[in-house]
Amino acid sequence: MRLEAAYRRSLYCAGPVAARPGRRSASADAWLAAHGLRAGAILTAWNPGSRRHPRGWNEARQRKLAAAARRLPCAEGWSGLGGWWEHTLLLGGDPRRVAVLARRFRQRAVLLLRRGRPAVLAYAPSFVSKCAFTAR
Repeated sequence: MRLEAAYRRSLYCAGPVAARPGRRSASADAWLAAHGLRAGAILTAWNPGSRRHPRGWNEARQRKLAAAARRLPCAEGWSGLGGWWEHTLLLGGDPRRVAVLARRFRQRAVLLLRRGRPAVLAYAPSFVSKCAFTAR
């Protein structure tokens, strides 16, 4: 299966939120509203560039991502499809901040969430244009 197709078919879960690309998520809307936010994103530090790495290495990178995002509203979870699951973070706030983190941790895509709108996959290097749309 091609990577983009796998990203689109994956289930993204963190805290009380479950979301799929192209679909609205009532749980994402509720989480964002509870935190007084209009937007957020689900991302990971696991498997940079969509290349498998050892679990311990991935866990260490995920801890670094959590530390880098410590000032943002956050919930932990798992996202994936079939045999490929990764530890993820739901981060609230300006998606442009999330784009910076995604680039720093060499991620190919993040799931952008905007209250009342379908979830949108943003692929590198187009994070900035997608994030600008989502942050409005």
